[in-house]
Amino acid sequence: GSGGFRKRKHDNFPRSQKREEKENVTPSSALMTSFKSFQLELDTRHDKYERLVKLSRDITIESKRTIFLLHRFISAPNGEEILNESEVKLDAVRRKIKQVAQELIGEDVYQFHRAISPGLQEYVEAVSFQYFIKTRSLISVEEINKQLIFTAEDREETTNTTSSSHDKQPHTWSLKITPVDYLLGVADLTGELMRLCISSVGNGDIDTPFELSQFLRQIYDGFTFIGNTGPYEVSKKLYTLKQSLAKVENACYTLKVRGSEIPKHMLADVFSTKTELIDDDGLP
Repeated sequence: GSGGFRKRKHDNFPRSQKREEKENVTPSSALMTSFKSFQLELDTRHDKYERLVKLSRDITIESKRTIFLLHRFISAPNGEEILNESEVKLDAVRRKIKQVAQELIGEDVYQFHRAISPGLQEYVEAVSFQYFIKTRSLISVEEINKQLIFTAEDREETTNTTSSSHDKQPHTWSLKITPVDYLLGVADLTGELMRLCISSVGNGDIDTPFELSQFLRQIYDGFTFIGNTGPYEVSKKLYTLKQSLAKVENACYTLKVRGSEIPKHMLADVFSTKTELIDDDGLP
């Protein structure tokens, strides 16, 4: 009738015929063997993806700890000790990246890029922050990739692999930072430089904010040239970058116009108040 349910096509086959078809499929057939190999390949790829996600999470955590350590450079009595300690931490991060490079030997990196991208961006941010503190300039992606070339002597201990598998692996391998990950890491660096400006003002340093303002302006101009032609993630970072630049320029304005009449120990409070106004009202 008009109110009845319409039968699906596979309902027209008797159940006995379906049962016979299942019984006729033997586990040792060529079709089942192919599907079992597909299942094994997919499970292996999924397990590798999960291992890379975990390594990327560890890289992110260690990179953030390095950034927190570097923020103490302004107030530390001996800045060289902070830089040496940060180098030790970055070496530990690079050992994690070695494990990522080992997992990706013989693989298409872009198939696993989503798993490792967050950690690599955080590493770029930490390395570029340390490089800026040392040289007051921006590290290039080529310089970062030079530090990510590993040899057989640098290989991590792999107790689960046999010597024959070692012979099959190359003696030298690397993990290259993609241009997008580099740009996203540099965009996040601007937020750390803005915090460095706040710390400098709080410590009575009136030269660093003007230096940071000029440096951030150059980075912002570079991102402006990319504009909407770049990846979507890069264009999203542009607003945050502009906000960080506005905060630093506001600090420079406060120091230039009212720096002589405000005590140094109060400059950080005045700057923090104006920073909150920028966050609440938006950019001018």
